[in-house]
Amino acid sequence: MIPVRTCIGTRTRAPRSSLLRIVAHEGRVVVDSTATEPGRGAWLQPSMQAYESAVRRKAFRRALRLDSEPDTSQVLEYLQRLEHPLP
Repeated sequence: MIPVRTCIGTRTRAPRSSLLRIVAHEGRVVVDSTATEPGRGAWLQPSMQAYESAVRRKAFRRALRLDSEPDTSQVLEYLQRLEHPLP
């Protein structure tokens, strides 16, 4: 059976292998590319649309059970690199 997770941005279910795992680390949300970082994680489709939806819905804070809105700039930079790789 293939593990399925729900994207916090789009609320769609997808195979775990097609999503990015994100975790909170010292007040910042970071991409866990190996899916082995300790702590509570959340899953996000690797698209700007899913990221923007998650920010708008304040899903990072809720999914990771944080006290305040986290800094998600590292996730944004990661997604921008995926969409526009350097030559």
